[in-house]
Amino acid sequence: MKITPTEIPEVMLFEPNVFGDDRGFFYESFNHKDFCEKTGLNYQFVQDNHSRSTKNVLRGLHYQIKQPQGKLVRVVQGEVFDVAVDVRKKSATFGKWVGEHLSAENKNMLWVPPGFAHGFVVLSDTAEFLYKTTDYYAPEHERCIIWNDPQIDIQWPLKQSPSLSEKDKSGFKFKDAEVFE
Repeated sequence: MKITPTEIPEVMLFEPNVFGDDRGFFYESFNHKDFCEKTGLNYQFVQDNHSRSTKNVLRGLHYQIKQPQGKLVRVVQGEVFDVAVDVRKKSATFGKWVGEHLSAENKNMLWVPPGFAHGFVVLSDTAEFLYKTTDYYAPEHERCIIWNDPQIDIQWPLKQSPSLSEKDKSGFKFKDAEVFE
């Protein structure tokens, strides 16, 4: 497994070693020992989530202000553009974002640490998205920043307006959002 820091070093791209031939492929998608040794982190993952979305669905930007979740995310069918936004007020990268293309084809994963808002948009006809989390989902602590906030200025690869949930349509502007001190 190759792990590369992104422009925000705490957010890391994981590229697995894939072994394949004309019959298919095999790769180890997660190994706790390797994760700890290669990242210097020691998180315990407590929940696995699986979502399926259609083309142009945008989910995010979500985070939990209490019980913050670190997320190790990947796509097992289709392709998404995945984004992490630093919402830690004392961080040198506060308000900055990074984005990566994750797909079933490239098999890459993205580590989104606690203290970051997370979102993705589906680029293929459908996408199945898996993520491991370091804390349990707590809806009472969930917050949402609007996907198209002008201050953050995420460059989403969209050709039309995305399909959004009611929750995501009513996300806060970054300047009004509750953030981590």
